[in-house]
Amino acid sequence: MSLSISSAAFTEGERIPEQYTCEGEDISPPLSWSDPPEGTKSFALICDDPDAPMGTWDHWLIYNIPADSGGLSEAVPTDESLADGSKHGLNSWEKTHYGGPCPPPGDPHRYFFKLYALDTMLTLTGDVNKNSLENAMQSHILAEAQLMGTFSR
Repeated sequence: MSLSISSAAFTEGERIPEQYTCEGEDISPPLSWSDPPEGTKSFALICDDPDAPMGTWDHWLIYNIPADSGGLSEAVPTDESLADGSKHGLNSWEKTHYGGPCPPPGDPHRYFFKLYALDTMLTLTGDVNKNSLENAMQSHILAEAQLMGTFSR
């Protein structure tokens, strides 16, 4: 077995339901994972859209998710720091919370929910963007998993 991620809201390659996008409530979808490797101390999750017209658009960064969590519930609070110790980084809108799919009209875009099992809790300060999060994770990734959904308007 190896680390895996899934959602009760959509399956791999399927359309992300409207309630999790800018066309709906713009809340985060429920995510669950299983089989983290031994030694996992925390998880990090990055959701991005590589099909955005101006280059990859970051929709959600959340890190220091406790190792004993089996996922994230629907509509994760938008606070920068959560009660369980998880922390949000800055998305491409420079907001510290989930921002759902909101592509320009046209072809569907792909949204990758990338989960990382880490051997540490990250000690990041200041504004944490995808670049700083990826740099901090670099030598601490024990396993990775991803879930891809699509959305178009």
